[in-house]
Amino acid sequence: MNLQLANVISDISGLSGQAIISAIVRGERDPVQLADLVDYRVKASREEVARSLEGNWRTDVLFELQQAVDSYHFAHRQMLECDEKLTLYLASLPTRTLETPAPLQAESLVQKRKKARKPRDNEPRMDLKAELKRICGVDLTSIDGINVMTAFTVISEVGTEMSRFKDEDHFTSWMGLAPSKDISSGKVVGSGKKKVKNRVAIVLRTAATSLLESDTYLGARYRHLRRQLPTLKGAVKAMARHLAVLIYRLLIHGQAWIDRGAAQFERKRLEREMANLHVKAKAKGFALVPITEGN
Repeated sequence: MNLQLANVISDISGLSGQAIISAIVRGERDPVQLADLVDYRVKASREEVARSLEGNWRTDVLFELQQAVDSYHFAHRQMLECDEKLTLYLASLPTRTLETPAPLQAESLVQKRKKARKPRDNEPRMDLKAELKRICGVDLTSIDGINVMTAFTVISEVGTEMSRFKDEDHFTSWMGLAPSKDISSGKVVGSGKKKVKNRVAIVLRTAATSLLESDTYLGARYRHLRRQLPTLKGAVKAMARHLAVLIYRLLIHGQAWIDRGAAQFERKRLEREMANLHVKAKAKGFALVPITEGN
């Protein structure tokens, strides 16, 4: 119909866009009257909005618009019903209480607050983070890279009782994130390629990639893995395994994860490298001597 509403309103699914579209469906055709429905926060002027709504009111396209609006509202009603069922289901789950010992990072700094993210249109509107913490007994989202939806995916697949897995190695092996080996006649003959399709592994790989520019301990660890390992795929898998191990430890021991920062990881890495160099030099009969000014 040559209407240019999207040129003056960035999101037509917002308050102003939906008000105008609903008025058009009800029969309003006056551009000025339609422009008056725009919220005051819209940057475009009323005149600009009115000019964008001067078009050809074709009956066939108006019928198509009505069907699109009906489909849009039907989908949102279904999501609302899903939210209501999800609320009832989560409320039926027992509250898990764990004794919280020392945090996983003993030399931790003050825990950083994650930036609040506006939920997407298709995400539940309830306080999922509070429900997640109640069900798990610990805050899994305190682990950098793990958001509420990632944590709920993990819980929906494996539950909160990790005792079904013998240890963290069995947990990561179940997800296909642990290294596998080809064994013949009781001897290791090479590294195997274990193909496992696992929803938990998929979301943890996605969580791992989100740490690339994170100024945190886990972000520094992921960047280090990208430098050290020969392939990007291997670095993502290794970082996803580490995230899985942290989730396992939180659910088993009730410990809290507190970030130490990227600088702390780099200091620890440098200390390990220096220790390895001293060991290698000593094995060869040498001693490492730091370079001083003037030498």
